[in-house]
Amino acid sequence: MQVSLPGLLVCLAILVLAYYVRGALLVGLIVSQAFGATAAVTLTFLGGSSPLIFTLFEVLLVTVVAARRRIWLDLGSVFGSIRPIWILASLMVYAIIGAWLFPRLFAGQTVVFVQSKIRGTVVEASLTPISGNISQTGYFILGGLTSIALCILLLQSERIDQIRRGFFLWCGLHTGMGVVDFVSKNSGIGDVLSPIRTANYAIISNAYEAGFARITGPFSEASAFAGASLACLAFSYTYWRRTKSRLALWLSAILLLLTILSTSSTAYVGLALLCIPVVLSMSASVLRGKIEREEILIVLLLVMGMVGIMGVSLYRTDALDPFLRLINSTIINKADSASGHERAYWNVKSLQSFVDTGGLGVGFGSSRASSWTIAVLSQLGLFGSLMMAMLLGVLIRGLRGVQEWVAPETAAVVLSIRNASFASVVASSVSGGSADPGVLFFIAVAVVSATRIKALRTAADFAPHRLHRTVQSTPAFDISRPSARHTLLPS
Repeated sequence: MQVSLPGLLVCLAILVLAYYVRGALLVGLIVSQAFGATAAVTLTFLGGSSPLIFTLFEVLLVTVVAARRRIWLDLGSVFGSIRPIWILASLMVYAIIGAWLFPRLFAGQTVVFVQSKIRGTVVEASLTPISGNISQTGYFILGGLTSIALCILLLQSERIDQIRRGFFLWCGLHTGMGVVDFVSKNSGIGDVLSPIRTANYAIISNAYEAGFARITGPFSEASAFAGASLACLAFSYTYWRRTKSRLALWLSAILLLLTILSTSSTAYVGLALLCIPVVLSMSASVLRGKIEREEILIVLLLVMGMVGIMGVSLYRTDALDPFLRLINSTIINKADSASGHERAYWNVKSLQSFVDTGGLGVGFGSSRASSWTIAVLSQLGLFGSLMMAMLLGVLIRGLRGVQEWVAPETAAVVLSIRNASFASVVASSVSGGSADPGVLFFIAVAVVSATRIKALRTAADFAPHRLHRTVQSTPAFDISRPSARHTLLPS
């Protein structure tokens, strides 16, 4: 095991910052996501695996919660009230069994893609047990345990303000380091964030696309930075729309600009997909005849941007040529590039491995794909994919049906976190290689599930008293009126 001094210093700085804002573990866990290529140690006995620093905060959180005196009663409360936790626990058990059994059961019967220890690249090989079965499954199990630990904490006390501060600090740090990376690379200073990229990954931080320096921030490559930017953008935009927060508005504007300037096809495809619900929401407002001021502002900014682009092109016809080359290389001609062909080949072979194993999968961590959805299908098989889809269904449902029993600020935070998780899943579905949905997904599952249960408990405690008062004050023949039923809802 090799210890990284810069990684430890970053961990210490996060702990100090989290303690200062009164939420050492929760805030530290969320903020640590901003450092996407920073590792504190390298595990040589696991093939050189270098867990990122957020895994250390996961371990700390799970350990602290597990050391509680009432841990078994807490676990009983969580498993007794939150049904999705049973699905998550079943998926964790299935992942462990599959990671050990399937590479041995189907050894040599299908082709997978693994990291070469010699060349450091992804190579095609026959299925066999590898160190990734242990490391990748371990990260996934740790994420599941983190979700359970968060459910325990959220059910017992009100911690939504800590989570809100943690997400804003994460978005702020990510935005700040993205701006620093962009300015330093385009001003000739160079890659100033390289000292904190201590993970044992292939670091591609000095690449250029169509003459533009690719923004990587503290991540290993532009696509990873773009995926995190989309998640932060989804959080800040949703929070701004729900609360009219000026801080969230400015973060959204800067994050949108960084996402566009990242020169990543993941950013552009993901941004296009995330714009679909925004457009649908604005269209629904138009049909209802209730257009909000924020929606008018968005349309005006888009119009001003289009007018500005047209003005520049009229003033100088070749001014937009670099941007056109960038669009051609990252979107239009991406599928015809060598990288595009290679990643498409990974996905085709991953789907073939799903068929070769009879739908059982090759086991967690056995292979690499170029899309999270395909990686889930090929590694977890049909049964594991169905359980993962159920957890996604938990996020899709969100607070539907119980939102009237949730405080507006809490509902805004929960919805923002849920949308951030969706954005992360979308980015991973475009270019992710692992079946692990990431720590943000597990945080979102815990926040949504725990908030729903607390809302149902509030409704159960509150509704009978309101119902009793309503029945006493309303004539019997008017009970069935819609207006009478509506009074059962809290003001």
